Amino acid sequence: MLLPDPSLEAMRAVGLRHHLPISDLEALLDLELPIPELRPHDLLVRVEAIGVNPVDTKLRAGKGPADDRLHEPPLVLGFDCCGVVEAMGPLATASGTWRVGDRVIAAGDVTRQGCNAELVALDHRLSGRPPQSLGAAEAAALPLTGLTAWEGLFERLGLSPEPTAAQQDQTLLLIGGAGGVGSMAIQLAKRASLRVIATASRPESQAWCHELGADAVIDHSQPLAPQLVALLGKPDPGSTPSIPWIANVADTDGYWDQMAELVAPQGAILAIVGNRGPLDQTLLKAKSARLCWEFMFTRAQYGTPDLEQQGRILSRIAELVDTGELRSTAHTNLGPINAANLRKAHAQLEGGCTVGKVVLSGWGL
Repeated sequence: MLLPDPSLEAMRAVGLRHHLPISDLEALLDLELPIPELRPHDLLVRVEAIGVNPVDTKLRAGKGPADDRLHEPPLVLGFDCCGVVEAMGPLATASGTWRVGDRVIAAGDVTRQGCNAELVALDHRLSGRPPQSLGAAEAAALPLTGLTAWEGLFERLGLSPEPTAAQQDQTLLLIGGAGGVGSMAIQLAKRASLRVIATASRPESQAWCHELGADAVIDHSQPLAPQLVALLGKPDPGSTPSIPWIANVADTDGYWDQMAELVAPQGAILAIVGNRGPLDQTLLKAKSARLCWEFMFTRAQYGTPDLEQQGRILSRIAELVDTGELRSTAHTNLGPINAANLRKAHAQLEGGCTVGKVVLSGWGL
């Protein structure tokens, strides 16, 4: 077991001193906290840069997983980071995968303290190596959204991550293409030989989707079916286009009826945003269509036997970035990691107009 420097007694962090839920952004405070204790599988990582995600704002508002471990203050949020290994638990050391000084990217575990801190304890099986071609801030944008997009497309929908004849030019409708997950899903789906129709409502977000490789972009603030008819035509008079795969990374309830109308017989719908009310499953019955849920933290939260898969996915994404097949979706760098800048990041995400990923890097005022 490689222990942290015994001279380290405290670390800087940004967190909440009060019990959830908290709507007030001013509750995000600069704190000084004890160094995290390591579990056997853990890496102690010195955080260089972080990504900020909607899950951070949802947890702050008490809308995350119903797990008592998330509600004990002081609470440190943040589930995207790039950093350097400073110490390791005994099983992480025994794995032979990691050494002190290695650089790491990870999204971590939603039931543990997050990475909005100088030091974070991460299960080595959930951690991957960052792209060699990226700096820390660009690398920190990859883990959570990359894992969500990869697992959603290739594990939940059952698509192949590699091009296949069966997928060639088959349509994926991606609702919410300009956000963090959508930005990664466009790239992964295009690489897998799919025809990607993304949705975005503003000129800048539509341009971003095209830049990432979307074949077409339609406006999700308007009815989808007429726009798809204009793009794809009608299979039969009076009918609507039949889409084999729909990935909704924005608003499950808001598009439920439209998705049920558009999904092909024996097709599948992917959702990542929890529903606010009941979803009428009978709309899918006649089509024998599937609804698949993706929650990136499932493996960590339930300790599934295949935890290592997330580390493998992250390392594969890094390889694809280094070969130029994928790119980082970091779009806005708000500066050093501190409470003031994290308040700005949370406010931007809650405003619903984020393009790509919001990142912070370094420690300072």
